Amino acid sequence: MDISKLPTGDSPAALATPHFPTRQQAVVWRNWEMVPPARLARVLGTGTREVLALARGLGLRTPPRVNPDWLKSGYCTIIRDNWHLLPYGQLLTLLGWAAERLEFTLREDDFLWIKVGRSKPLAQPVTYAPLSAAERAATRRLRDDLRRHLPTPRPGGEASFAFMQAWDRVPRRTARTFDPAAPLRLAYSFTASCGDNLLNPDREPYPDGLLARYADLGVNAIWLHGLLYTLYPWDAFPGLAAGWEVRIASLRRLVRRAARFGIGVYLYLNEPRGLPPALFTDRPDLQGTTFPDSVPIGLCTSNPEIQRFLREGSRHLFSQVPALAGVFTITMSENPTNCFSRPDPVKACPHCARRGAAEVIAGVNRLIAEGAHAAAPSARVIAWTWGWKPEWDLDAIDRLPADVGVMCVSEWGLPTAVGGIAGTVIDYSISQVGPSEQSLRLWRRAQARGLRTVAKVQINNSWELSSVPWIPVPDLVARHLGRLRGAGVEDVMVGWTVGGYPGGNLALLDHPAADLAVRDFGASAAPLVRRAWSAFSRAFAQLPFSCDTIYNSPLNVGPANLLHPAPSGRRASMVLGFPYDDLAGWRAIYPEAVFERQLGRLATGWRRGVDLLGQAAHRVPAAKRGNLAELERIAQAADCHFRSTWLQVRFVRARDRAPGASRT
Repeated sequence: MDISKLPTGDSPAALATPHFPTRQQAVVWRNWEMVPPARLARVLGTGTREVLALARGLGLRTPPRVNPDWLKSGYCTIIRDNWHLLPYGQLLTLLGWAAERLEFTLREDDFLWIKVGRSKPLAQPVTYAPLSAAERAATRRLRDDLRRHLPTPRPGGEASFAFMQAWDRVPRRTARTFDPAAPLRLAYSFTASCGDNLLNPDREPYPDGLLARYADLGVNAIWLHGLLYTLYPWDAFPGLAAGWEVRIASLRRLVRRAARFGIGVYLYLNEPRGLPPALFTDRPDLQGTTFPDSVPIGLCTSNPEIQRFLREGSRHLFSQVPALAGVFTITMSENPTNCFSRPDPVKACPHCARRGAAEVIAGVNRLIAEGAHAAAPSARVIAWTWGWKPEWDLDAIDRLPADVGVMCVSEWGLPTAVGGIAGTVIDYSISQVGPSEQSLRLWRRAQARGLRTVAKVQINNSWELSSVPWIPVPDLVARHLGRLRGAGVEDVMVGWTVGGYPGGNLALLDHPAADLAVRDFGASAAPLVRRAWSAFSRAFAQLPFSCDTIYNSPLNVGPANLLHPAPSGRRASMVLGFPYDDLAGWRAIYPEAVFERQLGRLATGWRRGVDLLGQAAHRVPAAKRGNLAELERIAQAADCHFRSTWLQVRFVRARDRAPGASRT
């Protein structure tokens, strides 16, 4: 692929890095021990010796202890850290990738292009040059400041990604049998990327040790992303399926391995997936509705050839992998698929407009189910109602086949009143406890038809704080699970692409919090730990929730978000992207004062829980101190994110109130 074909968006100017004397030093700093010095030298057009000298000048460890897992598993972080620093050519050199892989990653790795803001900043090439006398003096001042303000890392500290090595060790166990009739506990891997894991598994997405931990927790199903046109050789666009045999073989192996632990494998299908406009030059008849702000174009599912693709593609998938436990679908989302697939109001194509949204949406699920059950009658097909509209959602459920289940985001449409401000949950909430009346309404209709019902919840973490493996708020999670059982919903997806840590709150699926406190911390410490958990739960309920807030604010990146002495004028991008200083985007529905106050309540209340854990330390038996140490690390990391976000809001408000402050 020509680099010029990579997406650019509106190409704003890249942000400057005035906290470094030179941009080449910023490149070295941000990539040190993540990318080998020789690779950095190639990027900068110099030798390894010069790169090492730049690193020593900044006070970085030399020689570096390069962790290759960053390029294998942490590439999204590397892309983000260099997004404003390097143009595409140098970024590809840094990653060691072809342009095709970067294009696919931006497009398909869980909306990475959206997370980086749908635009590539216009970064100028960075080339090595010897430091001037003034730059050397500035570097010495920077190094002295770093030594004064940042403690030296403790020797023997855990390396990045070391936690993943635990999943390579598998304890001896009795073989388990997958029971498709048991209540569903469906999880996404704690270690997998959201990319093409079946074709290029840089790391096994579900190592045996991880499967074993899931099985011990009662998780009996796992899932992966699937693109039907990459798994089925579709004659309309045969080139799209390149490597399908490799993917199918990888999927068969995963299904076999997971079965040894009593775990079934599901694929997530968001179909028929939109395609680049150029592909429709020779096949304009397959094109569906064009959606604003979307480069891929959806496919019209009223077209018999697209219907055949869905049915035959699904049949082919289950014929090739008959032991696949099932699939779940999303038929409305950010991705363009069918002609009603985007939540934004658009005019559907005339063919689909005549059929109506309920029939089109139910029809996609029906076609996939027909194909799957033609090859594997016992496979489960689950229709996820994400984005379905109240005007027609019950009609769509009535049109589903009897062998298709219904999954709802448990808290979808839940009204909120945090800080006295009225709002609504769409997704990803632990702080606001579901289920919502809207989801209960859909489940009741499905149950009346005899369809199995599934709740998608976030048990361990969410985009409220995805940077810790789990958020220790058992009171909130247990309340949610209890309400679901009361509604007759036993099947649960325990999290989306975050929340798959094999521990934490997942134990609440089978055990009360009080029992877990005694089991993990001993009878003497358990009351204090329970008080800490309750303090965390009360504090977390103060989080000023809105989807825009959790997507745009610094909650997920904490102190990694740079401070801007003057307004940057940039709009925040989606989670784990760039919050910038976009206070208006962070606060969303909340007035500035209310937003700051609620974050202060969250941070202050959370710190009380951290202090309670400290009081429990002397009561924990020696054999259980590792459990408390892990809980304290999690709680302190969350404290850092919450307090940092609160302080960043205070900083931006104070900056913008200063006399003569720019309002750019």
